[in-house]
Amino acid sequence: MKKRFLNSRSLLIPAAILGVVTCLGISAYRFPDAPAINQVQHVVVIYMENHSFDNLYGQFKGADGLNDAKPENIIQVDTEGKPYTTLPPIPRSSAFPTNLSNNYFNIDQYVAADQVSPDVTHAFYQEQLQINGGKMNKFALYNFTKGLTMGYYNTAELPLYELAKKYTLCDHFFHSAFGGSFLNHQWLIAAASPVFPDAPSTIKAQVDVSGKLIKDGAVTPDGYAVNTSNSVNLHPKGSIWANLVPNQNAPNIGDRLSDKGISWAWYSGGWNDAIAGKPDPTFTYHHQPFAYFKRYAEGTAERKKHLRDETEFLAAAKKGTLPSVSFVKPIGLENEHPGESTVKGGESHAVELINAVLNGPNGKNTVIILTYDENGGFWDHVAPPVIDKWGPGSRIPALIISPFAKKGYVDHTNYETVSILAFIEKRWGLKPLTSRDQHADPLSHAFNF
Repeated sequence: MKKRFLNSRSLLIPAAILGVVTCLGISAYRFPDAPAINQVQHVVVIYMENHSFDNLYGQFKGADGLNDAKPENIIQVDTEGKPYTTLPPIPRSSAFPTNLSNNYFNIDQYVAADQVSPDVTHAFYQEQLQINGGKMNKFALYNFTKGLTMGYYNTAELPLYELAKKYTLCDHFFHSAFGGSFLNHQWLIAAASPVFPDAPSTIKAQVDVSGKLIKDGAVTPDGYAVNTSNSVNLHPKGSIWANLVPNQNAPNIGDRLSDKGISWAWYSGGWNDAIAGKPDPTFTYHHQPFAYFKRYAEGTAERKKHLRDETEFLAAAKKGTLPSVSFVKPIGLENEHPGESTVKGGESHAVELINAVLNGPNGKNTVIILTYDENGGFWDHVAPPVIDKWGPGSRIPALIISPFAKKGYVDHTNYETVSILAFIEKRWGLKPLTSRDQHADPLSHAFNF
């Protein structure tokens, strides 16, 4: 990975005060014990879907982007490790040429950003194969949409672009767990993978002694749910009961906040209709991570109190009644997920959410963190750091929007999804959930504290 350096102002801070400890590639940094961070009264996390950093911000000035990519990380190779003559053709789509150069390419010229583009492969084992030990050169090989993985959007035309220019854009932020949405939503709130020890053999993956995948599955051989799985507490009608993830009892950030009397809520687009038995076709059950935990099971007071509809978030933002911590999950049509949402449609909705906060009474003391659950199978040229068997996965965009955020700043610090947990834990003095959030850098260089 390309080395990056802190700005001159950061270098003047004594290392003894910073207390920087390196832990397997991610800085185990904690803010100095000072009242500055206590100015933050609200944290809002907006969780979008399925785009890598290069896919959206590869052209952002000052960021580690497409122009910084080396040929060995760009050129995609086949099963024998030989470069493709051209990118493998994108199936089931006549919009793209069949002879695209073996390189990154602009999607907008074929499918505009306000149109739905095909989905791309994003799964636990497949992403590890795509990353290929950090070479980043097998994304097209292990992908059902083949060459589409190498596509990128015009950064300057993104609805979020102006906010990214105005505030802090993190260009070394990685999603914490390999694979898809389900698993990374779990890591966002619990910094761990859900356990499913008695999963049916039909949904378990099989690997050989070297760890090579023999048969794909939703559950690892040692009993962790990693690919798309629904909960016994929340699932579509007709789900096979034996395949549903059992109640989870490990701690999550909601538990930590509640146990200390700190207000919080998970706001989801389409939630009220879903629990009323009339879900929107684009409501996604596995995007509701707290529903997997026993404390927030159907019928509990904690579920009723903390799992809310996105409309309530907008109302609270405008009234100035936001809880201390808000997680916001847009519905499928508005979350940028390829194959369902559009980039411009999803980001325009995100801008609406952000402006509701910034223009509301709580805007003056709120930190908004907008990021993506995972890369969605889109290529990125930066190899993720190696921490453990779960990840991190590929690089994703993250925007820090706040009166406290550095302005017009590209933050090159290594962060990951659970850095959000680390920041919340630091602000409210909460005990870490696992070693991953304990050692994650809590967005240490994004603010003017």
